Amino acid sequence: MLRPLQGMYHSQDYPDLLVGLEWPDDAAVWRLDDGRALVATTDFFTPVVDDPYDYGAIAAANSLSDIYAMGGTPFLALNIAAFPPDLPSDMVTEILRGGAEKVRQAGAVIAGGHTIQDKEPKYGLVALGFVDPRQMFTKSGAMPGDALVLTKPLGFGVTTTLSSRIKPRLKMLPRLWIG
Repeated sequence: MLRPLQGMYHSQDYPDLLVGLEWPDDAAVWRLDDGRALVATTDFFTPVVDDPYDYGAIAAANSLSDIYAMGGTPFLALNIAAFPPDLPSDMVTEILRGGAEKVRQAGAVIAGGHTIQDKEPKYGLVALGFVDPRQMFTKSGAMPGDALVLTKPLGFGVTTTLSSRIKPRLKMLPRLWIG
């Protein structure tokens, strides 16, 4: 899918784009000046838990974690969401409240976003942060002997992805999310 885009952008044409073209990473990083760079990321996914508030909080934390993974501090976020038209409005409110409270805990603010209708709920954030480019972390910068800090069990992403694939077979989720 991405092969036709290869060669469209060349890293030498964008010297302030520190992360984004050469190696896959958690977020893109754009140098603003010698001591500050903008970290930008987006993440969203289908429900991984039954409770709408918890789902919103987990999705927001996941989005913000990309900023932290780069060594940055979040400051601004935008909601990105898709909801079925028949999803009860109190569930939508709880998803958005869970996300908003998680962003507030991080010391950042949600300043709008975009929502569309879809068959299955999806929620996440576009998240922006700042990092000192001399102190940022990148996947390509990892070296043997570096400390690895696990914030959740290995395999958690695989498990939650698997859960979303078998979700229609589960009794509780269709009743809660699809109606």
